Amino acid sequence: MSTVHWATAERVARRMASGYPLEGTYHDTILARQAPELVERAAAMVAEETGLPWVGDPAVRVLTRAGWAAANVASFSALLRPVEEKLRRGGGMGRRLAGRLVGAEVGALVGLLSRRVLGQYELVLPGDERGADTIMFVGANVLAMERQHEFRPAEFRFWVALHECTHRLQFTAVPWMREYFLGLVQELVDQAAPEPGRMQRVAADLREAARQGRPIMDESGLMGLFATEDQRRVMDRVQALMSLLEGHGHVVMDRIGSRHLVTQHRMSRVLKMRRKDPRMAAFLRFTGLEMKMKQYEWGEEFIHAVERRAGFSALDRVWEGPDRLPTLDEIRNPDRWLERVG
Repeated sequence: MSTVHWATAERVARRMASGYPLEGTYHDTILARQAPELVERAAAMVAEETGLPWVGDPAVRVLTRAGWAAANVASFSALLRPVEEKLRRGGGMGRRLAGRLVGAEVGALVGLLSRRVLGQYELVLPGDERGADTIMFVGANVLAMERQHEFRPAEFRFWVALHECTHRLQFTAVPWMREYFLGLVQELVDQAAPEPGRMQRVAADLREAARQGRPIMDESGLMGLFATEDQRRVMDRVQALMSLLEGHGHVVMDRIGSRHLVTQHRMSRVLKMRRKDPRMAAFLRFTGLEMKMKQYEWGEEFIHAVERRAGFSALDRVWEGPDRLPTLDEIRNPDRWLERVG
């Protein structure tokens, strides 16, 4: 029996996702018909811009909010299966209840995110029988942004495709990237065994934070609060990698967009303001998604700083191997990365 009740997670996620008036209408149908051509055009441009080869063809899907939520619950289930196997201890009512509670928490988080995500690149996970990676558009959110901000649909949809195609290149054109990322996930899994005295340690950390007058949680949220030192080190590596990939993706989409899209600067400004929405601040910090938001900011600053000092081509060094990736300290201090890689 699973330690997380994934059926509960999916049910809660679908309920939290809610609908959108234009879902299932001809607007959705038009976007679904356009999406493959948008990806095909974007793929050629990001390959030329980055110098990374476009390999194979992904599946392209336009999903409802509920559909995106269900797909991500399924991905979490696949990624966390080794964790569940390690943590499975006996049975009984207590564990079944805990599994449902965790499932509800995961579902609520995914459901809330489903209202904001515009697009996503989904790589092929171990054991996935589909065999094809996927570029997703969340139709309701794309349509809602276009109407709320009066974006030109043709430009906004292509701009989103640019970002997701860049992420696909990072994982498919760089031979070691997929295995390196999954290896980081595996390291977190391997460190997931129960930690004796964890609650006492967390209580001591909270008291020390209060004494020093600093927040009891940093941008990693509850996950960071309960993480061991070893887990923190792996989380820092994950944070550094995702900051690089998100920053690179955003810079590439802006760079191409500025040449081909009349409204690119306004779209970019609106999305950056959206990421800093103060109404989401408490939720982002509690869930650890504040770390996700900072990935865009830190990553973009790193990419621009390297380009100013050594040119955009200097970033090609990061694709040479895992030892060339910037650490989290180097993301915040790009000169240190440039000195290390020459």
